[in-house]
Amino acid sequence: KSTLFSCCSKTICGGCSYANKLHQRKERLDRTCPFCRKLLPKTLDEGNANAMIRVEGNDPVAMRHIGTVRYNEGDNVRAIEYWTKAAELGDAMAHNSLSIAYFVGDGVEKDEKRGSYHLEEAAIAGHPGARYNLGWNEGMNQRYDRAVKHWI
Repeated sequence: KSTLFSCCSKTICGGCSYANKLHQRKERLDRTCPFCRKLLPKTLDEGNANAMIRVEGNDPVAMRHIGTVRYNEGDNVRAIEYWTKAAELGDAMAHNSLSIAYFVGDGVEKDEKRGSYHLEEAAIAGHPGARYNLGWNEGMNQRYDRAVKHWI
């Protein structure tokens, strides 16, 4: 698990986040972001408001995050909009989310060609799940030599 900080759109592993909390508690420090040192939001709504400020500044990580929030709320159309903008700005995880949406037809019309495009873009950008899925797709199409290359 990891934690996304809405103030600066940086991600930290769960263990490091926990260690930071312990340090701040021990030293009786204010709860701040370990990256930018801004005070952490007190509510989820405040955190999402911080992320929206970053979205307005064209931050692809914040756009992907808000897209995921919208998806979890059941607003798949808005999720696709945010993920598409984040993908246009080069976010590999947004490309991966879009690939799944297009393959399944979740919030968009099912389109395997667009799904493959976003899967390839995510894999090229280094998303490990996308590389695995791309290899799986190649294997299902009996292109085993190509599948193995994605898994190595």
